[in-house]
Amino acid sequence: MPTEPTALLHPRALRPGDLVAVAAPSGPLDEADRPLLARGTAVLEELGFRVRVCPSVAEGRRHWWAAGRPAEQAAEFNALLRDPEVRAIVAHTGGQAVTGWLDQLDLDAVRADPKPVLGCSDVSQLLLALHARTGLVGVHADMATYGFGEWSGRFAGGPEEDGAHRALREAYLRVLTVPAPPGPLPALSPWQCWRAGRARGPLVGGLLNRLVALQATPYAVPAWSFDGAVLFWEEVDRPLSAVWKDLHVLRLSGVLDRIAAMVVGTPHRVGSDGPAGAGEPSLREVVLDVLGDRPLPVLAGVDFGHAGPNLPLPLGVRAEADATARTLTLLTPAVS
Repeated sequence: MPTEPTALLHPRALRPGDLVAVAAPSGPLDEADRPLLARGTAVLEELGFRVRVCPSVAEGRRHWWAAGRPAEQAAEFNALLRDPEVRAIVAHTGGQAVTGWLDQLDLDAVRADPKPVLGCSDVSQLLLALHARTGLVGVHADMATYGFGEWSGRFAGGPEEDGAHRALREAYLRVLTVPAPPGPLPALSPWQCWRAGRARGPLVGGLLNRLVALQATPYAVPAWSFDGAVLFWEEVDRPLSAVWKDLHVLRLSGVLDRIAAMVVGTPHRVGSDGPAGAGEPSLREVVLDVLGDRPLPVLAGVDFGHAGPNLPLPLGVRAEADATARTLTLLTPAVS
């Protein structure tokens, strides 16, 4: 674990025709999801990139709940890191497997040739570990199958596309291909102000339960990464009591005393532990209860999480979260 702050490691900006690898760092590809994968890879091609689908995805390999044994998954991912032709890595889906091979990551390969890694859910743990150990600006973003593949028509200029999704496509291109501040992120749905205020700081976050679990490992996000940070998180398939507990873990570890603002994504299947009408709190009430009197702006309902689609949120990039105005703006480049 680094003992002093690590400088940001910016990937090179993607260019038209660059090769993007679709990999399986976590869960396998189910046969029924092949059409989604095909649509997702088509979106990446329509954005201007060449796409290589890795063997762990294309061949449908499986080991229990993963796309392979930990050593196999690490070997494929490390090979992509070392391949100079591969300019970005996009996860095809999430799952339960990343924790099993974090200790096999080739961190020297990341430092030698930083490239964007995109994903969310379980893959957010991989992004956070890489960021903690190398400073890599990974991108919390949609994945190829469950992500781009699900809403391809709205995203890629098809007949379903509307103004919001056109703005989202442009946001992805600004984040990945332009070495300049990407600017305001588009609101695809009404965002909410849970506590007024405005703050600036580096983006840090991901799936809440994966962040909390990572903090018990040598790949934990170091304390200084939370200093003045804009902490973003989302959650899926969890009772409110579990969210409350994990937020208290962050409180007890001092994280909530270090951050400058909180951005909450769109929860998916997060709800009551008991029967309807049992008088349990809302997610907003849970968050504000744990924060107590900390004067943190809280912007909520932002478009990222398992309900999708996901805004591109590059780790370490400075952002302004204005809960009062209900805006989130990327102030520094994600790529060089």
